[in-house]
Amino acid sequence: MATRSSAKILQLTRTLCRSLKHQSSSLFQLQPRRSFLYSFSTYFTEYWSSPVNPRRSLSLCSYSSLSEESQAPTAINYSSLLPEEKYHSLANSTIHDLLEKLEEYGDSLDIDGYDIDYGNEVLTLKLGAAGTYVINKQTPNRQIWMSSPVSGPSRFEWDQNAQAWIYRRTKGDLMKVLETELEQLCGKSIDLSSIQF
Repeated sequence: MATRSSAKILQLTRTLCRSLKHQSSSLFQLQPRRSFLYSFSTYFTEYWSSPVNPRRSLSLCSYSSLSEESQAPTAINYSSLLPEEKYHSLANSTIHDLLEKLEEYGDSLDIDGYDIDYGNEVLTLKLGAAGTYVINKQTPNRQIWMSSPVSGPSRFEWDQNAQAWIYRRTKGDLMKVLETELEQLCGKSIDLSSIQF
């Protein structure tokens, strides 16, 4: 009977080890489940390695990679963000200058459904069948978000060195991305480099 129980515990422990190794590599972990598995694995590790336990020589998998601190998301350092007043100044002037440039650009095009609208701090550029751009401020993150029919969603942050709104993932400059995509969609170039920040 004791041998059967020991075998079941050993089998359960091995299954748990495989599960924990798989869980630790997963990007989508549920906090309550991870905490339970971590506590459960710690209990078994302590039990099996206890000097009182005669089976302590059994080898179990390592749980060192599952520390709670390493699994927690990194906190945003808000002190590194632009001061809110400066952010609003830069973002508002960017969006208003874009509005003027895109209105001029639309006057030079012959595209059915070309329309530009600005309201509630959201700039919407409709290009008829070619799609719609939505550009808006995201104050908590100090970003300008853009939804593009070409490149999808992007989040641009102010780069003081480049003096431009940069999408960190692609290193794309908001104005250059718009110039390239609008030329591709509308067949006519647009110069947004003259927008001053």
